[in-house]
Amino acid sequence: MGSWMQWANKPYGRRVRMGAVALAACGVLAACGGNDDDEAQPLELTVLHINDHHSTLDAKSKTLKLSTGGAAPVDVAVEAGGFARVTAAFDSLAKAAGANVLKLHAGDALTGTLYFNRAGADGEADAALMNTVCFDAFTLGNHEFDKGDAGLKGFLDLLKKGSCKTAVLSANVKFGAGSALNATKAPGYVQPSTVVERSGQKIGIVGLTIAGKTKASSSPDADTTFEDEVTAAQREIDKLRAQSINKIIVMSHVGYGYDKEIAAKLSGVDVIVGGDSHTLLGPDALKTTGVGTPSGAYPTRVTDKDGKNVCVVQAWEYAQVVGELKVRFDGKGEVTQCSGTPHVLIGSDFTINKLPPTDAEKKAIDADVAAKGFLRVTQPAAAATTALQPFKDRVAVFNKTNVAVVPKELCFRRVPGNPGSGGSSPTCNAEGSVHLRGGDIQQLVAQAYVDEGNAKYGGADISLQSGGGVRIALDGTVTAAQVIQVLPFGNMLFRLDVTGAEVKSMLEDGLEAVFKAGGSTGPYPYTGGLRFDVNASAAFGQRASGLEVRNAATGTWGPIDPAKTYRLFVLSFNATGGDGYKTLAAVPAARRLDIGVLDADVFFSYIDKQPRDAATGLPVLNRLPHELYSTKSFAGQ
Repeated sequence: MGSWMQWANKPYGRRVRMGAVALAACGVLAACGGNDDDEAQPLELTVLHINDHHSTLDAKSKTLKLSTGGAAPVDVAVEAGGFARVTAAFDSLAKAAGANVLKLHAGDALTGTLYFNRAGADGEADAALMNTVCFDAFTLGNHEFDKGDAGLKGFLDLLKKGSCKTAVLSANVKFGAGSALNATKAPGYVQPSTVVERSGQKIGIVGLTIAGKTKASSSPDADTTFEDEVTAAQREIDKLRAQSINKIIVMSHVGYGYDKEIAAKLSGVDVIVGGDSHTLLGPDALKTTGVGTPSGAYPTRVTDKDGKNVCVVQAWEYAQVVGELKVRFDGKGEVTQCSGTPHVLIGSDFTINKLPPTDAEKKAIDADVAAKGFLRVTQPAAAATTALQPFKDRVAVFNKTNVAVVPKELCFRRVPGNPGSGGSSPTCNAEGSVHLRGGDIQQLVAQAYVDEGNAKYGGADISLQSGGGVRIALDGTVTAAQVIQVLPFGNMLFRLDVTGAEVKSMLEDGLEAVFKAGGSTGPYPYTGGLRFDVNASAAFGQRASGLEVRNAATGTWGPIDPAKTYRLFVLSFNATGGDGYKTLAAVPAARRLDIGVLDADVFFSYIDKQPRDAATGLPVLNRLPHELYSTKSFAGQ
């Protein structure tokens, strides 16, 4: 098979015309064998796809770098994403493409916002919005198992309530005997593959779920297992090829890097539509425009085990991008060309410094958006907006709900020993404990990450919460809206496997960001399961000492081991270097895992597990014992 460049230059149009002449001849010659020749015809297929929307159904404001007619681009704010725009983009792109269209979702529809578990049954809002698209197929991601097999079945029941016939796929999941999704109890709910037909030609779609991560960090039933991804995929591909199906898409939820590895080990795969790694693919202009940093080309072209060409795509995260892949197959079912666009969905109401642009500026912005090629102005689909509204109303009701009682104020303090970084009551600011150890609320959040990480997400040894990422104190009766105000930035939790030496460097990064000349109070490190002494006046690299790690099983503390690996739960913001945490940004991909749950939702789960107040029945949030505070002592300021 030739190179991609050679393929791109082949006279595809000439082959189509020659095929048409042959068909015309067959129409008058009885010797031509009728429908058996259908499979020998070329096919152009459009694949529309998303992945990892994680219950992100609302649009959000985004700041882009766009031209307003001047010498340099400026910051322009605009509403972006949201599932109603996803629905609209699928509709318009499908209509423009014609009959040969597939609509695919590569997994992790669930968990990430209050829409998942505070707006009705778990996943009810996601199912309703997905049914405004009517996906041809949906592969199971690891987060589909966050509520166990029974919870997943409940979500699939909701998905089946609509008129859509979405095939739910995973070739490597083996549901246990007691699972609600075992084939004896739920026949046909989850299939290894499905076959669709376009222009009389059959296309096989195989689903894959990331094996180790799902078992380790989600909550499938104990006897539900996940087979090696390559083994399962090849077995299913072989089954499809045995049925004379020669156009095969693997819809995988295993991550972009692993997709490329898998492609090289498989025979017979043509396209991989991926998810899990939340990867943005496309031109470098995505970065300069302020969308995000792409990790590769859209599509990424690789070769399979036999040297034949494979197109790999992914569509970022959180209902921001709809991928459009165009694939040309020859008569043998082999890919001759693929191209496409990662459509970044935005609105049309632009603002500059919170003011609408002038007519001239708006004209320049519109021209720049059109010139980019990947920015797609999309108005939300009315049907999807209508479908979302009752769930939006339920979230609004939940926000007004009383969720906890705080008998003694959980004081807010960004940095110990610094009354100027207050935010709590005068009584709190006068307490010696706050000067010595810092904020009670910051420490409680850090502890929540450790406890929930151990309860649900594969285990945690330590956590990190920067002081400025927590915004308010809590006191008295607490509403859900106040809990969200504590953690208002909508960060996701990551798990990083870090050495003890890297933990020490992490602390020094945070303390340097605070105590260097011109530093700020926000990055001060609050940690769960880890405590240390601070000397603010010491030199960089020497401010944190006496590091101790807590054994969660025994409750005992011991010195940190520089060579040992610890499981660190941390916000996505800090995990990618925010607040000056350079050590965390340098942790390689093999040692980082996007847990995919919202910080506030983790805190809600922690709150729900606390002892109840006898009078109100609400969970009681108390200050932690002093031994659990991360700052053992503070000096030098």
